[in-house]
Amino acid sequence: MADTIATFFGSISDFIYTYILIALLLCAGIYFTIRTRAVQFTNFGQMVRTVFSSRESRDGGISSFQAFAIGLASRVGTGNIAGVAIALVLGGPGAVFWMWIVALLGMATAFIEATMAQLFKVRWYDGTFRGGPAFYIQRGLGSRKWGFAFAIFLVFSFGISYEMVQANTIAATLNDHYNVNPWVTAAFLFVLTGIVVFGGLKRVAKVTEWMAPVMALVYVAIALMVIVMNLDNILPIFKLIFASAFGLEQGLAGTAGGLVAAMLNGTRRGLFSNEAGEGSAPNAASTAQVSHPVKQGYIQAMGVFVDTILVCSATAFIILNSLGQVYKPGEETAVDGASLTIAAASYELGEWIVPIMVILILVFCYSSIIGNFAYAEINIDFMTKGKKWGSKVLGVIVVASVVIGSVSSLNAVWNFADITMAGMAMINLVAIVLLGKWVFGALKDYREDPERPFVATNNPNMPGELPTDIWVERENAQA
Repeated sequence: MADTIATFFGSISDFIYTYILIALLLCAGIYFTIRTRAVQFTNFGQMVRTVFSSRESRDGGISSFQAFAIGLASRVGTGNIAGVAIALVLGGPGAVFWMWIVALLGMATAFIEATMAQLFKVRWYDGTFRGGPAFYIQRGLGSRKWGFAFAIFLVFSFGISYEMVQANTIAATLNDHYNVNPWVTAAFLFVLTGIVVFGGLKRVAKVTEWMAPVMALVYVAIALMVIVMNLDNILPIFKLIFASAFGLEQGLAGTAGGLVAAMLNGTRRGLFSNEAGEGSAPNAASTAQVSHPVKQGYIQAMGVFVDTILVCSATAFIILNSLGQVYKPGEETAVDGASLTIAAASYELGEWIVPIMVILILVFCYSSIIGNFAYAEINIDFMTKGKKWGSKVLGVIVVASVVIGSVSSLNAVWNFADITMAGMAMINLVAIVLLGKWVFGALKDYREDPERPFVATNNPNMPGELPTDIWVERENAQA
C-alpha cells in the first residue's frame, strides 16, 4: 500500500516538475536577473553587510537578522543533507549543477519575493508584522481567493508534509545508526515540538537566531575538513558535475538515468532546500523591521546562497569524494538520504564523525520543524484573520504531522511534499511576475540613496500609490 501511494504521488510530482515548474522557475529567475541588473551578483557585497547590520528590533517587530535566521532555519535542514543525497542517487552528480543554477537564478527571485513581502506587509494584532504571498496577492492583485489558495498550499506544505519529512529523517537517522525505534523518536519529537510551537513567533525567532547560523557553520567546517584532506579531488569533482549535468557521462547517471533525471532531481531538491520562488521565505521576511524593504530582499537572497552554494555543495562534495566506494551512481544503495551523507563522511574522516553528523542532522531537522511552523502560522493567521484558535489548531496539526512522519514511508513523504511545494510555487511565481514593478521601483529608490528610509507616499520611483499604512511618513518609517 505504501509503495502504491509513493508511486502515485511520484508520478504526479514528475509531471508537474517536468512540464511546468522547471520552466517557470528558470524563466522567472532569468527575467528578474535581467530586470534587477543581476542584483544577486552586482550587490553581493551589500547583501553580506546587510545580513549582520541589524540584530535589534523595536515596536513589536523582530530584527532583520532574526528574520534571516528563521528563513535559514527552514531552508537549512533535510534538503541540505538528505535531499542532496537523494538527488545524487536519482539524478547522478549532474543534479548538483542544476541545484546551483536554481540557486543563482533563485537569488534574484528570492530578492523579489522578500522585498515584496516587506512592501505589502501589515501590522498584526499582537504588534508584530505579517506578510508574504497570501498578503501581497490579496493587497497587490486584489484577490483574497488566490491568496487563500496559496495559504492552503503553504499550510499543507509547512504545517504537514515538510514537518513529516523532517521528522522522517530524524527517525530514519536514529534508527539506522542507533537502532532507535521510530515510535520512540515520535514521542520525543512530540514533546520538543510542542514546547516551541505553542510559544508563538517570537519564541521561534529567539530559538532560531542562534541555532541556524551555528549549525550551518559547523557543517561547512566538516566539509572543509574533507576538502583539505582531498584537495587533488576538487577539480575532478567539478568536471564530473558539469559533464554529468549534460549527459556526457552516462556511466555516472543516477538510478533514474540521464540528463532529464539530473535536471529534474537537481531542480526539485534545489527548490526544496533553498525555497527560492516557492513563496515560503517571504513569510519570515515580512516580519522583520527594516528601514527599507530592499534590505530584507538582500538578506533573503543571501539565505539562498548560504543554503545551496555553501551547505548543499558541502554535502555534495562529501558524497562525491566517496565515489566508487560509498556512493555508486546508477546503483541501488544500502543507505539512502541522510544516512548516505553520514556514511560518506565516515568513509573520509572515520567513525568518530558519525555521532557528530547525527547530532547535526537532528539539529538541522528540528530547526526546520520550528521554522516551518512560523511560516504556517502566518498563513493560518491570514486565513482566520488573526483568530487565536487558528494557531492552536495549527500547533496540534504540526505535532501530529511530526509523529506521523516519524513512522511513515520515506518515498511517500517526499513525493507528497514535492506536490504541495509545487502548488505553492506556481501560484507565487505568477503573482511576483505580475507585481514585480513594485519591487523594481523600490530597488531604484534604494540605489538612489541607500541610507534614506523608504517612504511609499508620493514616491516617484513607485508605479503608483502603495496600499500601506506602514511606509508612509519619513519620520515614522520603520528603523
